[in-house]
Amino acid sequence: MILTEFLKSKPLYYAKIDYNRFPNVYKKIQSSFKLPKIIHIVGTNAKGSTGRALAHLLHVKGLHVGHYSSPHISKFNERIWVDGKDVDDVLLESTHQKLQKLLSSDDSKALSYFEYTTLLAMLIFCKSCDYVVLEAGLGGEFDATNVFSKQLSIITPIGYDHESFLGSTIEQIATTKLRSVSGNLLLAKQYEKKVYELAHERVEQISSNLYLSESYLSDEFYEDLALWIKEKNYPHFFKDNFSTAFCAFELLGYKLDINMLDNLVLYGRCQKISSNVTIDVGHNPMAAKALLNHFREKKVILVYNSYNDKEYSVILDILKPIIKEVQILKIENEREVLRSNLEEVLNSLDIKYSIFKKIKEDEEYLVFGSFSVVESYVSKK
Repeated sequence: MILTEFLKSKPLYYAKIDYNRFPNVYKKIQSSFKLPKIIHIVGTNAKGSTGRALAHLLHVKGLHVGHYSSPHISKFNERIWVDGKDVDDVLLESTHQKLQKLLSSDDSKALSYFEYTTLLAMLIFCKSCDYVVLEAGLGGEFDATNVFSKQLSIITPIGYDHESFLGSTIEQIATTKLRSVSGNLLLAKQYEKKVYELAHERVEQISSNLYLSESYLSDEFYEDLALWIKEKNYPHFFKDNFSTAFCAFELLGYKLDINMLDNLVLYGRCQKISSNVTIDVGHNPMAAKALLNHFREKKVILVYNSYNDKEYSVILDILKPIIKEVQILKIENEREVLRSNLEEVLNSLDIKYSIFKKIKEDEEYLVFGSFSVVESYVSKK
């Protein structure tokens, strides 16, 4: 079975998670993986932009680099980036066929979508990469990406998301993410003070080192980075994401140069895709607060939808000061919130809404709510 059909046969989520399945399967075929140096990225927000910035820096340095991220917007290939571009279909398919031969039929069937594609990506990266920037999926401790030995762990901002899997408190969520750390830890700027305390406890438990990205580099470098971000017209919050990437780059032993980030492409991360349309794949309150700050002097038409397990009422309340109108965009996903429930929240917040039809040139638009919302918008263009 070819890869596209094989992946279609796998559910994206299982009702019950088997935390032992992936480690047990990987042990059986571990000898087939000659691992590059791995930088593991775990967190709630900013994993994608931080990871891609670090991968870009290492690539510009002349190293062979892989970046694994998820989910994708337009095409599966986006999840596996090698030396500056998404993996091509030919290499994907040949590696899939190789992986099928390594796995038993039962193991191949049992692996989840994310577990299988994690092995697929790593098998591709093992071919030529010096470094791999490996982004965790939902969690940390039990995430499929956590079975691989790592040179450095990066924890990006931790907030509320996926509570049904990770826990209902910051302490629970942060604990399961921090338990993925097995060596040196680089901690990005956090918005929950408890995370700092738990990070210190974790490195003490494993006798490792903790580095704080907001204070590791020189004051002059942070000032220069802020100026560079303003000149490049990036959102202000990217300063924290890029500074984390630069900290990791220096911790790996390389000399810093802000201009190495020139030509960086961040697909779907507060990305202005036309003069009046910005797309962002964020989907939680922390992402909403960042966008509120970015658009604080504007009023936008929010092209929006949500999954039923997301805090859409909280998100819309956060964004209300910048919303001129919400235009609901249909998404093809079984987790889509009921239209009536979304409309009830919009009515309660006194936010004007309609159904999305088309972009008008004289309005400013923000397409936001999830990867599925951005995917649906891009496919309709």
